Amino acid sequence: MAEAVALGAAAQGRTAPNPNVGCVIAAPDGSIVGRGATERGGRPHAEAVALADAGERARGATLVTTLEPCAHRSHRGPTCADLIVDTGVARVIAALQDPDQRTAGDGFARLRAAGAAVEIGEGAAAAAESMAGWLTRMRLGRPRITLKLALSIDGKVALPSGESKWITGEDARAHVHLERARADMILVGRGTYNADQPKLDVRLPGLEDWSPRRALLTRGEPVDGWETLHSPEDVYRLHDVNDLLVEGGSATATAFLATDLVDRILLYRAPIIIGEGKQSVGYIGLDAIGDAHGRWVPRDGRALGIDRLEVYERVRSS
Repeated sequence: MAEAVALGAAAQGRTAPNPNVGCVIAAPDGSIVGRGATERGGRPHAEAVALADAGERARGATLVTTLEPCAHRSHRGPTCADLIVDTGVARVIAALQDPDQRTAGDGFARLRAAGAAVEIGEGAAAAAESMAGWLTRMRLGRPRITLKLALSIDGKVALPSGESKWITGEDARAHVHLERARADMILVGRGTYNADQPKLDVRLPGLEDWSPRRALLTRGEPVDGWETLHSPEDVYRLHDVNDLLVEGGSATATAFLATDLVDRILLYRAPIIIGEGKQSVGYIGLDAIGDAHGRWVPRDGRALGIDRLEVYERVRSS
């Protein structure tokens, strides 16, 4: 399952509105004869790619996938469950059941009815993490929203003049570009757009064509080449976005936190003290310290060159 998860994770940011599934096919002797991940734009699905890779070697083999094979028929071709049955796969191991009501167990039922052995649950946590954006959209009706903050030890994002280039070092900035490659869309506010005219592209060797769509949070005039959100709540109309990366600035970060729409925070902390300067976040409606506790849990923490990355996730009951 680990290889299937890795294949799916590597496709993050390219498959929306579909999930970034990974799949491998193992022959009876345990050798891998087919590999696949959901392709750009969401099709072909991972299982179809892996089955095509395996060819006749798929007969009698074990198919390992991070998500239940789809079972809802459409004009775009056969379902993955039907493809698996037709190619004679003997056993299917899936990490997760598909929460999409068009499948939701029907894929497993079809496989079992055809005589294939089905096992569910192996690697479920890792698979869920690899598809967190899509699963968030299935559960909440909006993308998973990641807020990126680059700040000093004392929590400032810029000098009083607005100068902020560069608070963090090269390693931290390279990691931001990697996170951009994993997003379907990047959003900034009007103030950041006017001050920096950001490209919001991916500038890492080999990933240049992974630059996501750009969005602007503004009530003003639209900008050519940018999609417009008039308020944070407009994320609920982004039906073809699994992962949204919010890069700033302070007013935009505040707006998303105040509406409790942030699911994940990437905090890049530089070993500098600015003193008087621009705060990273303003008032978010919190009036008691006790209400702040229990909302966020740390998920990662490591050095990136001279800087420190801290990753936090929002605790939600649903």
